[in-house]
Amino acid sequence: MNKRTKDNFKKLGLIAFSLILLIGASAQVKYSSKSMALTVSGTSTLHDWDMKSAVGTFEGNFTLNAAGAITAVNGLSFSTKGESLKSGHDAMDKNAYKALKNDKAPLITYTSNAATITNLDATDYSVKSTGKLTIAGTTLDAEIVATCKVNADKSITVMGSKKISMKEFGMAPPTFMMGTIKTGNDVTLKFDLKLNK
Repeated sequence: MNKRTKDNFKKLGLIAFSLILLIGASAQVKYSSKSMALTVSGTSTLHDWDMKSAVGTFEGNFTLNAAGAITAVNGLSFSTKGESLKSGHDAMDKNAYKALKNDKAPLITYTSNAATITNLDATDYSVKSTGKLTIAGTTLDAEIVATCKVNADKSITVMGSKKISMKEFGMAPPTFMMGTIKTGNDVTLKFDLKLNK
């Protein structure tokens, strides 16, 4: 083996070693959660109201560097059953499920097709995701902004909110007491969940 061939092998070895270090220093990890704090808040001509759920699934691929910092996010998806939302009042729940068209479209889902991440500090990040949100059987483009925090145990806490127009999703805002109490068209979906590997 001549000197040039030996030098070429050395260069290839260095390149391969550098690639191994690079791959090891930045790994994509799948995180998921099967429980969360989910709240839908709205208004009515009588008082403000909340419906809450602790049931749902969330998955996402997070790329972390050697220091444990998030550098990229993709593959975000969320799903929950509309009937898991509870207000504590059976009559309100029944009317809400009717507005959600639960009999024909029982799931509320979101699937991201792109996401950008911004560092806020050493452990906190802002994630802006664009994708498809499906409510009451209607799917629309939606942008959702959330904050992420990497915890000491390497879990990730995600919090955020999204304002939604019921009419845009083909929903009729629920009414109560023979139509004398009417809910407002806009509702806010808030979520707080902890993701683990």
